[in-house]
Amino acid sequence: MKVAVVIILCVILLGAVIMFAKTQNQSPEDTYLRIHIRANSNDATDQSVKYKVKESIVEYMSPKLNGVSDKSQAMAILADNITGMKSVADKVLAQNGYDYKSTVSIRQEEFPVRTYGDLTLASGVYDALIIELGSGKGDNWWCVVFPPLCFVGEESDDFEYKSFLSETYNKIANK
Repeated sequence: MKVAVVIILCVILLGAVIMFAKTQNQSPEDTYLRIHIRANSNDATDQSVKYKVKESIVEYMSPKLNGVSDKSQAMAILADNITGMKSVADKVLAQNGYDYKSTVSIRQEEFPVRTYGDLTLASGVYDALIIELGSGKGDNWWCVVFPPLCFVGEESDDFEYKSFLSETYNKIANK
């Protein structure tokens, strides 16, 4: 009986080590899904409407992204809602008197080093939701869609990072 318990614990530990090693080998580019909303220009009015679009997009997408457990699921939800996000952005632009429209796409793009609170993302090519307002040549607002840093309620701490290894250890240690 003791041998069976030791074997089971070894298998669990081996599984935990493999999962830990797998997550350690992931690059930030594989882990994060970013969002950029690019203003038409750097004119103060174009920059102002960019933030109004951002607020409406976050409000529209937050319930859809609630409970997302991995990046591929988040990407699928975004892809299914491209038309809706474009409609939301175009409505905000029209309500504020702009005659230009938005374009919405999911694509890979090169990004410089960026910091969001305590999180710093390395430069590299990331999957991203890109929303361009008009020409899209103005400064942008950016955030991270997955893990959810901006689609859980504005500036929220309602997310947590989990460690399979830590959870497994805690289960074994507490029993």
